Amino acid sequence: MNPLRSFLAAAASLAALSAPAQPALTIYNQNFAVVRERVPLDLTAGANTVTYSGVTVHLEPDSVVLRDPAGKVALRILEQNYRADTISQGLLLSLYEGRELDFLVRDQNAKEYTVKGKVIRSGYVPNLGGGLHYGQNFYQQQQMMQAAAGSPIIEVAGKLRFSLPGEPQFPALSDDAILKPLLTWQLGVDKAAKFEAELSYITGGMSWQASYNLIAPEKGDTLDLIGWVTIDNQSGKQFDNATLKLMAGDVSKLQPEQTMGYMAEDSLAGARFMGKAAVTEKAFDEFHLYSLARPTTLRNRETKQVEFIRATGVKAKTFYVYNGAWIDPRRYGGWNLENIRNDHDYGTQSSPKVWVMREFKNSEDNGLGQPLPKGRTRFYRRDEADGRLEFTGENTIDHTPKNETVRIYTGDAFDIVGERRRTDYLLSNRNDSMDEAFEITLRNRKTEPVEVRVTERLYRWVNWQIMQQSDDFTKTDAQTIEFRVTVPPDSEKIVTYRVRYDWK
Repeated sequence: MNPLRSFLAAAASLAALSAPAQPALTIYNQNFAVVRERVPLDLTAGANTVTYSGVTVHLEPDSVVLRDPAGKVALRILEQNYRADTISQGLLLSLYEGRELDFLVRDQNAKEYTVKGKVIRSGYVPNLGGGLHYGQNFYQQQQMMQAAAGSPIIEVAGKLRFSLPGEPQFPALSDDAILKPLLTWQLGVDKAAKFEAELSYITGGMSWQASYNLIAPEKGDTLDLIGWVTIDNQSGKQFDNATLKLMAGDVSKLQPEQTMGYMAEDSLAGARFMGKAAVTEKAFDEFHLYSLARPTTLRNRETKQVEFIRATGVKAKTFYVYNGAWIDPRRYGGWNLENIRNDHDYGTQSSPKVWVMREFKNSEDNGLGQPLPKGRTRFYRRDEADGRLEFTGENTIDHTPKNETVRIYTGDAFDIVGERRRTDYLLSNRNDSMDEAFEITLRNRKTEPVEVRVTERLYRWVNWQIMQQSDDFTKTDAQTIEFRVTVPPDSEKIVTYRVRYDWK
């Protein structure tokens, strides 16, 4: 039978469905989620009208998949409608423009009385955010409507008020009014069927992110790592007793066109004693999937934290980097190599700051060995005098696979200072080569020796040769060298080198 003819001929049966128990969510760290729920259906042969009010405010209607998970019912969606114009005071006022309403007034003595007022203008503009889909012209028109609408205008006793005289008292809701976002389907089946369908859809308004607390003793190169996931629900819907999965990775997700131009510490043994891990992880396609062990209720506008990793005794070396050449981005933004090689003063300004870096390997023999999703890292050190933790810096890490190295900048050293100056600059008479020499001074005011990695960017040209150097260096890329030098306590160390550029 033709589905459309069946739809026109069959009598529609209306089934208002509430949200079922135990939904399943997969939340992505790109501000969206996939929702899966079971929807009980009792359908007659032909076409059926079914409404469902358990979806989110930020549902993507064209992502909806409704199916029989058992594969026994040939279910067809003949038509689908999504409404999100839920009842609000502004919307109801707009429905009563030109009509009278009662307004409840409370005086300074909390005495209540009513006055009658005619709604001349509600001040309500629907779909102000529609410009995300319809572009700048639509948004500007909505802005103009908003400005024109202004505040409500109510006529009371023949006089106009540019505000509400009191709390509006509306009659009962009309049959067409909705309190929650609503999906309405015309479903076609060849024969009567009663089953639990699976509803899946993509929604915005949900996200998760990882954060890491790294705690180190006052001395030494080990630390304890505690990782949290923070789940945020701004979808407009509460999910009761939900099964949660968290997807980590850079999933390709198209965004709407925006053309507007605006817009307390336990040991690992203790953690094992407490039972099953709160979060388990597995590789999934080209990404990593983290599953919460227990169902949880995720309320609307709620932020929830769950611990997903804990490790002690992680070897994390502290080291220092001096990258002394300071390039003023305001002056040299957009320069190419031709400009750089011809500018006498380029790269001669110096920064005294020495970076403090922490580095550890994400491996099993280092107490880790689990893919780490991107997130914020916070470093603490324990003060041996009183045992309290002191914050010592923060940064972020990107998605880090197992057995890769994590390297994090945590701040600038207080007791280690660098100084970089150019000691020679010689351009050949034929203008086909250049010699440049530098002296880098490192001063260590600590009571113990430190290793500093002196990084030098050979920025003049791609063809270069080190003619003289005071210390051994390593070539780290095509135009970067690194000297690793030890500076004794309360002493200084001088590194020198001469480089020749050749552009014959």
